[in-house]
Amino acid sequence: MSTIRCDIVSAEAEIFHGEATLVVASGELGELGITPRHAPLITRLKPGQVRVIAADGEEHSFYVSGGILEVQPQVVTVLADTAMRARDIDQAAALEAKQAAELALANRSDAIGVAEAQSRLAEATAQLQALERLRKQLKH
Repeated sequence: MSTIRCDIVSAEAEIFHGEATLVVASGELGELGITPRHAPLITRLKPGQVRVIAADGEEHSFYVSGGILEVQPQVVTVLADTAMRARDIDQAAALEAKQAAELALANRSDAIGVAEAQSRLAEATAQLQALERLRKQLKH
């Protein structure tokens, strides 16, 4: 079975480095599935989950706050401001951030505040979705 190297890097550290048979990420225009020998591309990512199916069949789930996905013939690189393993997400903090963002949107003070609140809401929702997918995966 052929593989492609996958690197997931945040501003702080390298989160994942390994061989994969499939990488799934949330692009701005929809879900992307990257397999070995995929055509080269560069696209922006929205906040969401990145799933990596390793060469041994193990699935790894990550949360990214957005960023860039680059596909080259031998490597997929995810560059994100914030990236973490789904199992490391603090559910209580994500719920609190979601509630704060929803409250800020309900109070709609100014355009900059609304845009920032929408961004924070998208990030918190993506973290909670990544946690939910991880829990469903562990049940199977």
